[in-house]
Amino acid sequence: MKSKSLLRSTVLLAVAVGIAASPVQAGAITHQIPFGGAQFVKLDHPQPVRESVRTEAVEFFWYDCSHSQALEQPLQAWAEKHRADVALRRIPAVWPGSPDEAAQRSHARIFYTLERLGQVDRLQVSVFRAVHTERGDLTTEAAATDWAARQGVDAKAFGETYRSAEVTRSVEEAAADFTRYGVNELPTVVVQGEYRTSPTQAGGVEAMPEVLDHLVQQEQARGH
Repeated sequence: MKSKSLLRSTVLLAVAVGIAASPVQAGAITHQIPFGGAQFVKLDHPQPVRESVRTEAVEFFWYDCSHSQALEQPLQAWAEKHRADVALRRIPAVWPGSPDEAAQRSHARIFYTLERLGQVDRLQVSVFRAVHTERGDLTTEAAATDWAARQGVDAKAFGETYRSAEVTRSVEEAAADFTRYGVNELPTVVVQGEYRTSPTQAGGVEAMPEVLDHLVQQEQARGH
């Protein structure tokens, strides 16, 4: 994998302003009332949601993105806090045409395999650690299966699921969703198919949960 690929450079440059803010600046940003055009944007083409009772939040992430890794545990905590009123759906980033598309497709295949085996919640943080922190190459079936087996996942079941038509279809849908939602930064979270926020817009990864709180409250007030 190219360590200085165009994609990663684009993502890191996009979030540089947000994460470079001083603690005082970051605090000031996160305590402002979020408003469109600054801390989130409205999608030009709102997307359908799967939930009818709860508000849907869709996260786009990549296992080899440091900012996606930094958001993972705060987002888990946020989703737990909103368990009754928010449904969190994760979509692994597959950026069509990017230099890292092949690696992203492989990582997306790992995510959907673990999801179908009921292992995502247990191993999501571990995949981030293996790919981004430990710089492990999990872009082949053999490497991914070997890693999963070391985490206590049945190797045969992992391999069969990894190669399944269902997982292949999900990876293709992820690539299509990346384009449909207009994602241009990682991580990105879209609330109720209409409002998108990211580290640059929110004022850093640490500010995103508060912006998401505002968007959820806004949706609930509208009585979606």
